[in-house]
Amino acid sequence: MMNEKISHLIKESFGEQAVLSTDFSGLQGTIVVQTNLIADICLLLRNHPTCYFDYLSCLSGVDLGIEKNQFAVVYHLSSITLGYQIALKVIIDHPRDTPQLPIVPTVSQVWRTADWHEREAYDLVGIYFEGHPDLRRILCPDDWEGYALRKDYVAAESYGGLKINGEVKTNE
Repeated sequence: MMNEKISHLIKESFGEQAVLSTDFSGLQGTIVVQTNLIADICLLLRNHPTCYFDYLSCLSGVDLGIEKNQFAVVYHLSSITLGYQIALKVIIDHPRDTPQLPIVPTVSQVWRTADWHEREAYDLVGIYFEGHPDLRRILCPDDWEGYALRKDYVAAESYGGLKINGEVKTNE
């Protein structure tokens, strides 16, 4: 019931086209929204008394596959006060043969915790969060090449003069 109310609130505030699809079959409902509206939608859902999503518990960058040429960002929102959760998702069409990264507006101005979540998605999946106050690598070294959680990532053979081949040597 609450899932439908939230979907309706988004459509009422931003137009029917703002919600691309919904899936309320699982334990946590998911609403796929237009990428360019994500920051405004998040601000609405944080401030609206009906839902009051005061906590971004997780933000994940996802590579949806080489064949699809799509990436997604999933936002898991919680209302601590009302005891409710929902997931928002944006899907970005992005060709693999371009040096530019897929772009999504930042939500770091809505929830401070998004700052680090977005840096992780940038670092590991290569999603650029437009308007982010300090978008830089958070897990990999600054000079690391590529994005390790992309489906087309090819692991480096060496880094900093050290060979990395994934093998663990033991003293047997």
